[in-house]
Amino acid sequence: MADHEITAKNCWEVYSSEKERKAINTLAQHYIEFLSTCKTERETIQYAMGRLAKAGFTEGLGSNTAGFSLHGKTLLAVRRGKRPLAEGIRLLCAHADSPRLDLKQRPLQEQCNIGQAKTHYYGGIRKYQWLARPLALHGVVVLENGTTIPVVLGEAPTDPVFTIADLLPHLAKSQADQPISKVFEGERLNIVLGHEPLPTKDQKTKGGKEGKDEKTKDPVKAHLLHLLHQRYGIVEEDLYSAELQAVPAGPARNVGLDSALVGGYGQDDRVCVFATLEAFLEQKETPEYTQCVMYWDKEEIGSEGSTGAKSRFFEYCMADLLAAWEPATPFSRMMMATRAISADVHPAVDPDWQELHEKMNAAFIGQGPCFCKFTGHRGKYEANDAHPEYVAWLRNMLNKKSIPWQMAELGKVDGGGGGTVAMYLAAYGMHIIDCGPPILSMHSPFELASKADIYATTLAFKAFLEAE
Repeated sequence: MADHEITAKNCWEVYSSEKERKAINTLAQHYIEFLSTCKTERETIQYAMGRLAKAGFTEGLGSNTAGFSLHGKTLLAVRRGKRPLAEGIRLLCAHADSPRLDLKQRPLQEQCNIGQAKTHYYGGIRKYQWLARPLALHGVVVLENGTTIPVVLGEAPTDPVFTIADLLPHLAKSQADQPISKVFEGERLNIVLGHEPLPTKDQKTKGGKEGKDEKTKDPVKAHLLHLLHQRYGIVEEDLYSAELQAVPAGPARNVGLDSALVGGYGQDDRVCVFATLEAFLEQKETPEYTQCVMYWDKEEIGSEGSTGAKSRFFEYCMADLLAAWEPATPFSRMMMATRAISADVHPAVDPDWQELHEKMNAAFIGQGPCFCKFTGHRGKYEANDAHPEYVAWLRNMLNKKSIPWQMAELGKVDGGGGGTVAMYLAAYGMHIIDCGPPILSMHSPFELASKADIYATTLAFKAFLEAE
């Protein structure tokens, strides 16, 4: 009778041969390099566009391999299949943004001889995790004449890093009985940018002439502006048209004595961007069904805006696709025949917080990609809920390939919950489900993923694209 029960499979046991272990580590090394470089949605989309271009994909629909991008933050790539679009497409989608700290529109201030940048946090973070750690600045500054200046500062060995100062324990007694939301306020997430005042020779009098009689009101801030102008040619007003993000500085790393884990920032959800792109680019022959990968922005703040999943970008791309390749097919017919995976990570059971999960329906690190039949929160509000016919098709697909997989929900019924892009695509009538590797320390500046899970997830996405 035991043979009829669910038996979890550990990826390390499934992929135990020397060849498979080598493949796991090779893929993980590529992933670490990707994760260390792509720390913003712009950098991630630029990376994907570069990989696609190298593989022969072109912007527009002039060939059977094409791509569309918008504002440098969202991207769709498609490979034409043998079957008509009327029979649907195979769609893998993920989001390229991650929780972070955004610099405010007017960020620079000076307090107590310290130059700071004010921030507004983006997405769901635990604020205290961002204190007293090295930070880097990534993003763009767009000048009044339209010139875009890329900024990456804090990653090179010779670069300075930045940080948010934390309160010393000797003076933190009054915080002990306060709720976290009161102790760690968003307006106190001010990044230390510098301390040295503007040298006297560079100061100006009110009349604009050099002089030593009058001191600049905020000499440290003035020095920061001087350095920014010296390095990037920008003035303070240019920061109004800037998009600068503070992210954890430094590369992703192997974690553990066995180096079996990858630790780094932004694995939610760039691990799925990486895995879907690898699976998509590995296809060499003309597929049975048209294949598509889609990368969105703004998932962490509700999928809003022109580059989020609530936008019409996907719809516009699909309309153009039909017009170019199969104009007689109704849009609705293609959508309702489509099968999709919302590639997104899933929280793994934390060994120190096991009680927060209902463990029969929880994801464990090392047991392969996790399907989440429904997301939402409490009573399944704001959830996509995949149909059992589709779940059965996916089970059969992976079991035939002997790819380990698991199924879970987002924490206990009244204690968990979350959302993904799946429900916005489900509105078109397609089959869709969430699937991705389990992650520890999700939404923290240093998330953990199993190398074996990354490998199994990539194989699962490849199998999905090839399935009939």
